[in-house]
Amino acid sequence: MTAETTAERDARIVNTRHADVNPNDIAVGVIIGRASEFFDFFVFAIACVIVFPTRVFSYADPLTATLYCFAIFSLAFVARPLGTVLFTAIDRAYGKAMKLTIALFMLGTATVALGFLPTYDSIGHWAAVVLIILRIMQGLALGGSWDGLASLLALNAPAHKRGFYAMIPQFGAAVGLLVATVLFAYFVAILAPTDFYDWGWRYPFFVAFAINVVALFARLRIVVTPEYTRLFDARELRPEPILRTLRHEGRTIVLGAFAPLATFALFHMVTVFPLSWIFLYTDEATWRFLTIEAIGAVVFMIAIVVSGLLSDRYGRRRVLWTCALLTAAFSGFAPHLLSAGIIGEVWFMVSGFALLGVSFGQSSGVVAEGFTQRFRYTGSAITSDLAWLFGAGFAPLVALFLSAEIGLIAAGAYLLSGALCTLLALRLTYRWEIIPSSADTDAAEADPAATVADKSATKA
Repeated sequence: MTAETTAERDARIVNTRHADVNPNDIAVGVIIGRASEFFDFFVFAIACVIVFPTRVFSYADPLTATLYCFAIFSLAFVARPLGTVLFTAIDRAYGKAMKLTIALFMLGTATVALGFLPTYDSIGHWAAVVLIILRIMQGLALGGSWDGLASLLALNAPAHKRGFYAMIPQFGAAVGLLVATVLFAYFVAILAPTDFYDWGWRYPFFVAFAINVVALFARLRIVVTPEYTRLFDARELRPEPILRTLRHEGRTIVLGAFAPLATFALFHMVTVFPLSWIFLYTDEATWRFLTIEAIGAVVFMIAIVVSGLLSDRYGRRRVLWTCALLTAAFSGFAPHLLSAGIIGEVWFMVSGFALLGVSFGQSSGVVAEGFTQRFRYTGSAITSDLAWLFGAGFAPLVALFLSAEIGLIAAGAYLLSGALCTLLALRLTYRWEIIPSSADTDAAEADPAATVADKSATKA
């Protein structure tokens, strides 16, 4: 018997007053949950460019200080798989409600604590130590925030709208980006530089805790439903030991981590890297470029929705393959637009976010049907961790370093390498039938749950 948190009891009370949760209810919970995670993610990313270099590494030149911050930024992606191991043990021992409560309070606390970060002038190098510790805490918490709701959503989605429902969890990323950029743009625009760097930059971090509390309750609202419990008991969403999952699903996990590499590299190439380049190498006002990025976030939202429609009509494999090819083409010319003035910046951000939205909208489900039923929950969590680590974790650091040393053409080459890895990984998934090919593809995309069941029976 697992201990029941106060939040879980409150969620159960809400459920007794409403009908059973349907896919629309699940979708709302998923969007709120993902938006809160990405909001925390983006406020840290933006601060790594416009705040932390001067507050924590004031002794270094601007480029070196930003590279230091991007190195710390990557630590969360290194810590995230460790968080999955830790919180999987908590999940198995105490249940998902306890795991989510601890993880989201840990994430919110670490993010809020960043708002109280001391400066280098006040405590010296200990400021960087505190920043590192809090960033690692964020990464561990993100590993524990995996709740399986995306899988639950897919299982409850209408058969003819699998692609549309697959994009819903990704929609939360665009929402988190929009809120984070608008908040920072607002404070940068209305405050004098001294006021912003003294106290104004801290407010977006304070907002995080309130958002995380709302997200926690929204997710518990789903986790404690009878339908979720039924799936849990049927072993469709049961956490399995990490080593056992790797032993049984290792090949699927590896290919699943590399299949969306182009998408996740592009993710940081249009969200984090451009801000650093503009901030360091142009005279563009920070608030103005953040406004352009906020507009890009709206384009991002629209493109994510479009990805669902395209996937249901043409199939996920065609969408992902086409997006990888377009990403390769995009890498050849687009980065140079960042040095072409405000018109070039707008074109880069709008076209980049449009491509990212279509690709990112279907990236999470690229090999979901390849997992056997027993290992779907844990396998998906590990795959997500590794995909973010290899595809996105070091992208801002590498892209900025190479661009500073060689020029923007190097950022394009880096993105091209990610596109080529994706094309190769997708080809292997088709060959090994991790993503069904030929006539089986349409059937799998019409009913991926049935495909998983068929594969489970075959392996058994």
